[in-house]
Amino acid sequence: MPNVCDFNKKPDISYPNFWEYKIIIDKDTDEKVLVQNCVGDRKHKLNFSKNSQNGKFKSFNLAVLVNSDEERLELFSLLRTKCKFVL
Repeated sequence: MPNVCDFNKKPDISYPNFWEYKIIIDKDTDEKVLVQNCVGDRKHKLNFSKNSQNGKFKSFNLAVLVNSDEERLELFSLLRTKCKFVL
């Protein structure tokens, strides 16, 4: 069982790394354009996950090759401004 102090440690992530994000967007949003605008020239993989129960949203798994913590967090922040939710 992990020690409570272990939860405060920064994770040890080796870079470069394909970091995975779950993005949730409006059903009418073009996911390819949105992702291209956010990731630019970085290598990435975009796979459909599912539609919401009421059909208003769709979700995707997005894996992006990142080279540092800063790049990973910067991309997360950018995705948050363009998507309904980012996990």
